[in-house]
Amino acid sequence: MCIIKKAERIDLQEILQLQYLAYQSEAALFGSRDIPPLKQTIDEVIEEFNSGVILKMTDDKNTIIGSVRAKESNGTVYIGKLMIHPHHRHKGYGSRLLSEIEGYFPDKRYELFTSTRSLDNIRLYQKLGYTIFTRKVINDELEFVYMEKNGNDQY
Repeated sequence: MCIIKKAERIDLQEILQLQYLAYQSEAALFGSRDIPPLKQTIDEVIEEFNSGVILKMTDDKNTIIGSVRAKESNGTVYIGKLMIHPHHRHKGYGSRLLSEIEGYFPDKRYELFTSTRSLDNIRLYQKLGYTIFTRKVINDELEFVYMEKNGNDQY
């Protein structure tokens, strides 16, 4: 049975290690490990911890197998770094984490982004009520889709 709760400062190094593992599949989509989640430092994670909410999902051995982060600004909740350990994907855990983080910020506008190459991510977010509202070309290889959902909308 997996449990979701707020991460504590002591969890941040383990979450960063999970991030490095979980984002390997994203890096493979581009044939490059030069993506921001693989370059993030513990100090940057601590900064996110201090300014927002980081959730962790643990398994029955209390190992962190998933995480998500969010921060509210001007009525919009910016959600990021939704990750599941590769051995635990396709079990609905990403949906559970996303719903849980939304619950920390009820009745808000939620925004997140992902690469246009991350079709599984886009499908998941659309299934949970998110819609694409803009795209941003970073370079010849990288384009992001920005997705939003209003917290009082039903899906």
